[in-house]
Amino acid sequence: MTIEGVLFDFSGTLFRVESTESWLRAALADAGLALPEPELVRAAEALERAGALPGGAFPVEPPTGALGELWAVRDRSAEQHRAAYTGLSRRVALPDPVLHDALYDRHMTPPAWSPYPDAADVLASLRARGVAVGVVSNIGWDPRPVFRAHGLDPYIDAYVLSYEHGVQKPDPRLFALACEALGVDARDTLMVGDDRRADGGAAALGCGVHFVDHLPAAQRPDGLRPVLELVG
Repeated sequence: MTIEGVLFDFSGTLFRVESTESWLRAALADAGLALPEPELVRAAEALERAGALPGGAFPVEPPTGALGELWAVRDRSAEQHRAAYTGLSRRVALPDPVLHDALYDRHMTPPAWSPYPDAADVLASLRARGVAVGVVSNIGWDPRPVFRAHGLDPYIDAYVLSYEHGVQKPDPRLFALACEALGVDARDTLMVGDDRRADGGAAALGCGVHFVDHLPAAQRPDGLRPVLELVG
């Protein structure tokens, strides 16, 4: 197979979100609030267990009822995404209710994200080889400013985001839209992601699929480099 296009997932693949503790500290600072250190650490741990940080850990106890139904379709619209994640954070007692929306707002900012160490080099190498590159993400907000702030936007030819289309991975329709946006045949396309279920949906179209480990950036310095070998 000759690879003419590569599709990348966003969170856990090209970028890694900050730790839950860093996330909470930033939101508290932005809101002009403070917590004693032991309480802050406990709250961060509770938010982690709740799965309240988008791009972070999944909930230890999956939500049920109305929140569970919302969670299942959270990536189909901006409103559902915010409601699902603020619903999870509200499971945790915080010193001021405004923090739940403040936390959600924080995670959409460029400082909340770090590119994986090899992301820029791999994307630049693909561009130099004439390979089209797209980002296909289950997400409820626009990550383009994150890519611009970290200098990766020039390497991306198309962004196909679930909330903009009302379709979320593993639905093959989202991958089909991405291939169409790049002008490449699915059979000549490689999908790179960290979620075997969601990103693996590209295989139904005939795309090749390559998985990376969802790890902190410092623990995965060269996880994307095998993509260059697969492209050839």
